[in-house]
Amino acid sequence: MAARMKERFLNEITPALMQKFNYSTVMQVPKIEKVVINMGVGDAVSNSKVLDSAVTDMQLIAGQKPVITRAKKSIAGFKLRENMPIGVKVTLRGERMYYFLDKLFNITLPRVRDFHGVSTKAFDGRGNYTLGLKEQLIFPEIEYDQVDKVRGMDIVIVTTAKTDEESRELLAQLGMPFAK
Repeated sequence: MAARMKERFLNEITPALMQKFNYSTVMQVPKIEKVVINMGVGDAVSNSKVLDSAVTDMQLIAGQKPVITRAKKSIAGFKLRENMPIGVKVTLRGERMYYFLDKLFNITLPRVRDFHGVSTKAFDGRGNYTLGLKEQLIFPEIEYDQVDKVRGMDIVIVTTAKTDEESRELLAQLGMPFAK
């Protein structure tokens, strides 16, 4: 599945992008560098067991062990101390990245309730795209009965594109379901 997406990128998408943006060499064509999945677990401040279930969910979703993120500053209002564990994140590259994107575009996003496509306004100005999901239940690996709490996550797709237009075209060619 991931190999098919990568092969399609090389054989179909690269020539199409070269023609559309008038690139002189193949090296100018934007590529996806990495995908970062981040899940903030604010409840971990009061109950450290919550973090374990978040790690398990993230491992099932990404197919790779996540890193525990820690607080950089102490914030008294949130009862947060410096270096307390407050989230988990995974960085996907290579085959795992393509496999995850293929699964995200074709299986996971269509499972979102009232889904009309993802926003075209979530680009950061440098060619990267950020997608927020409200629940982890839309992933096929997550069993509804095993979930203790519904958690959202951020998915950042980092590309080598210089502009949002190049990045939007790259993701659309890969199969990202943008809203019409």
